[in-house]
Amino acid sequence: MSKPSDNPADPFKKALTEATRTMARDRDMTVAFSVDPPGMTAEGMRLPQVTRRMTRDEVLLARGTADAYALRRRYHDEGTSARYAPTGPLARDIYDAMETARCEAMGAEDMPGTATNIDARIGHEAARKGYAQIRRSQDAPLSVAAGYLVRHLATGRPLPEGADNVMNLWRGFIEDQAGGTLGDLRDVLSDQAAFARLTRQAIADMGYADQLGDDPDQADPGDEAPDDAQQDDEEPESTADQDGEADESDASPEQSQDQQQDATQAQVSMDETQDQMEGEEAEAPENDTQDEPPPPAPHSAADPNYTAFTTRFDEEIHAEDLAEPAELERLRAYLDQQLDPLKGAVSRLANKLQRRLQAQQSRSWEFDLEEGTLDAGRLARVVANPTTPLSFKIEHDTEFRDTCVTLLLDNSGSMRGRPISIAAICADVLARTLERCQVKVEILGFTTRAWKGGQSREAWLAEGRKAHPGRLNDLRHIIYKGGDTPWRRARPNLGLMMKEGLLKENIDGEALEWAHRRITARNESRKILMVISDGAPVDDSTLSVNPANYLEKHLRDVIAMVQRRRAVELIAIGIGHDVTRYYERAVTITDVEQLAGAMTEQLASLFDADPRKRARVLGMRKMG
Repeated sequence: MSKPSDNPADPFKKALTEATRTMARDRDMTVAFSVDPPGMTAEGMRLPQVTRRMTRDEVLLARGTADAYALRRRYHDEGTSARYAPTGPLARDIYDAMETARCEAMGAEDMPGTATNIDARIGHEAARKGYAQIRRSQDAPLSVAAGYLVRHLATGRPLPEGADNVMNLWRGFIEDQAGGTLGDLRDVLSDQAAFARLTRQAIADMGYADQLGDDPDQADPGDEAPDDAQQDDEEPESTADQDGEADESDASPEQSQDQQQDATQAQVSMDETQDQMEGEEAEAPENDTQDEPPPPAPHSAADPNYTAFTTRFDEEIHAEDLAEPAELERLRAYLDQQLDPLKGAVSRLANKLQRRLQAQQSRSWEFDLEEGTLDAGRLARVVANPTTPLSFKIEHDTEFRDTCVTLLLDNSGSMRGRPISIAAICADVLARTLERCQVKVEILGFTTRAWKGGQSREAWLAEGRKAHPGRLNDLRHIIYKGGDTPWRRARPNLGLMMKEGLLKENIDGEALEWAHRRITARNESRKILMVISDGAPVDDSTLSVNPANYLEKHLRDVIAMVQRRRAVELIAIGIGHDVTRYYERAVTITDVEQLAGAMTEQLASLFDADPRKRARVLGMRKMG
């Protein structure tokens, strides 16, 4: 007989598990409670952890998350969803958010108690992401606002604080563009296919029809049966084509060989003609080509095929230019307050790093020289025997003093919350520590100026939607601390990362190329570039009108260029995502609490005196 658990939260977890399975109509579904982010798979779901204290917020968050996942499992059909799903990233996000709201609205109608629980979950998420502080619509995600509005219209319930702010920032735009379509919302809630068609129409109304892809209803083979008369009219031509193909396939081996020889001779003849033409061009007077303009310089040194539709709206800006001094001080105080429990651990790691660096600063002297610095240790010998000549010594410089380290921080929206807070404080502590050891440090950040393309996308729309326009968003590259700026003067700048609305999309390739250009222009003999990111480059506007791997390919090309040139030592830390598939020297952490240790360990390994130990550490074992 098993011993009963003494954890007061266990009965609640058991009851919630059974209720969730019943609501989802899946008795075999696994339900787990974990400190990891909540999630749902085909086999089960992972809910927020409930501690022994069982605080009200913990209980409500667990209930709300369980209800939301159970209702989606109950009312959502994956096949129907996949059939109508848009192809573009932003349209897909809007589609998924509205479908989630439909499932939750269905649950609120059948089981009113779920609405209160899910409100608590929405409120918690809005507070965690700082939605209440957003003041401009371009700083709020459109897909989230669309989902909130659908939930509000379908249930009539007011949204929690923060969530209502995001909805209201976009509500005027959505209702002006798609109000007529959303007026039929309640009539199709119970029909997922009909609701999916309504969602696609609303997305088109909002100006994103180019991201919808083919209409699945029109592409249905049953609706497009060819006419018998048309088949008869087209039959002779298709038959002739088939006969031609049959004649070629039935040809004897000798005939095939003769045809190959003829083709080879024709190719040789064409090559000779081409060589002749090239020779004539080479002998042409030089004046014929003098008036031709030089080809434009490629946008990227790593990939000539990578382009940007326009760079007019890009900006490279200092952090102090994005906020008033008083606001920076307030944000810095907020950062210190948020991370006060972590400062002890980070400081211990910083002290450990400093001790390791200072150990490398053990002075190297050459003794018994005729000139240099007087060796005080030899004075006793000189006093005892005055005939002994004075001894001098010379100190040799340590190698790593002439070093610059650049920290490139991902400032995308997915870093919002604790990841960006810990990245900011770790960058701050590392800058202070390395400065004590006479190592120059530069801190940079990268994001975009707007969601969904900003002014670049508006210019592209105004110019007729050119195919394959390249990067289609406005870059924002931020200088938090220059390499020669003292840490004390740059300290308030790191608080800018706490500013609501700053974190948006991430275009890693161009940011890495920018940071590489900056550090290679410096005079230090050794240069180290550390990238801190939480995943692959993502920009909805760019990816919606370019190949799906457009930004990822460019990032790989830039990394290859940096590693090929060998002017900079490149290392990377991934938060929650495996970046080892991009960077040769990389480490992945599963918990942001590990970031401080990972950063200090990787930097310390680069300065390690033992080459074998350094090579072993730089093998970058995957953490977590």
